[in-house]
Amino acid sequence: MNARHIALPTVAPIGEVVCEADAIVLKRGGRALLDGVSLDVRAGEVLALLGPNGAGKSTLLSVLSGDLTPDSGEARFSGRPLSEWSLGDLSRRRSVLLQDNQLLFPFTVHQVVEMGRAPWRRTPREDDDNEAIGEAITAADIGHLGNRRVPSLSGGERARTAFARVMAGRTGVLMLDEPTAALDLGHQEAVLGLARARAAAGDAVLVVLHDLNLAAAYSDRIALLRDGRIAACDVPDRVLTAEIVSDVYRTPVEVIPHPVTGQGIVMPKRRV
Repeated sequence: MNARHIALPTVAPIGEVVCEADAIVLKRGGRALLDGVSLDVRAGEVLALLGPNGAGKSTLLSVLSGDLTPDSGEARFSGRPLSEWSLGDLSRRRSVLLQDNQLLFPFTVHQVVEMGRAPWRRTPREDDDNEAIGEAITAADIGHLGNRRVPSLSGGERARTAFARVMAGRTGVLMLDEPTAALDLGHQEAVLGLARARAAAGDAVLVVLHDLNLAAAYSDRIALLRDGRIAACDVPDRVLTAEIVSDVYRTPVEVIPHPVTGQGIVMPKRRV
């Protein structure tokens, strides 16, 4: 088959399930990292994965992206088991930002962002490369970095460059593992604002976060994990309650309303 005649993905209708986990179990060293997890990710939404360290957030994202194969259960993309997808077809339908996205080779910023367009080579959408790369560089606020090489960048600059690479892919599904971890306050807001904008345009966004209040502000739904299981999955106000968060994180918290928006803010209870 001529590469330029590859069947290209179409935009899924808002609300349609684009990928899902069905009773996923994954074990390592006799321990269940995921224990019977079922979850769906829908077009037009931001779904945040939250939970304590070791809860299984990154592992679940890796299963849904196809990077890890579960011991039992099934992960599906567009209704088909991930095992039936070729890597090339999958790479044109979802973009993945891993937690460990360090690049040690001296690529330039532009070259790294350009890598996000690799799945579209020799397809009709290759014609969009320059536009997609320029748009991603502008959106991630890295245009001023010019042709600087990755080893010379700060941690935050590297993180934004990696995020721009994912954005440049224009796949319709973004899977982001702690995209705000190395960013300052302004760029945390900017990155999640872009994720929110992509969902508004119809993309499905799955994002692993540690900051509960960022998740509450930018996500449509939150899946809260504990010990490899989903403790709660719903809209933010129903998941981030004092009772649920205190139980899952094993530390007392209180949820107070924001003075302007009324949205709940999670605060640890501290001694005064």
